[in-house]
Amino acid sequence: MSDWHDVREEIRTFALGLPETHEDHPWGETVIKVNKKVFVFLGLDEQTEKWDPTFGVKLSSEAHGHALTVEGAQPSGYGLGKAGWVTVPFLSELPETEVLLDWVEESYRAIAPKRAVKELDLR
Repeated sequence: MSDWHDVREEIRTFALGLPETHEDHPWGETVIKVNKKVFVFLGLDEQTEKWDPTFGVKLSSEAHGHALTVEGAQPSGYGLGKAGWVTVPFLSELPETEVLLDWVEESYRAIAPKRAVKELDLR
């Protein structure tokens, strides 16, 4: 797979193309929101000594188990893992980008208001 920056940008672009989404930077990290709620955590733009690049999504289907098979993936911290959030390291061997985008869409559908999901379904 390509450089992690490229994969991150593909996820970011896809997420921002979904209805009613916008980018925000709480805590200095990049997140994508729908209706003021985060559905993708993209973390920092660059790797640091204390931070390896990751992304987080909310999954409840079989995708949740699949995401956890990625080396280094784990339930998200701060209690989010109990609600189905998974943090996946970009530096691991990742599934195809299409699979990652499916995870993003599943996370979006779990968080987005019904009207936004309906708009997505009409596309």
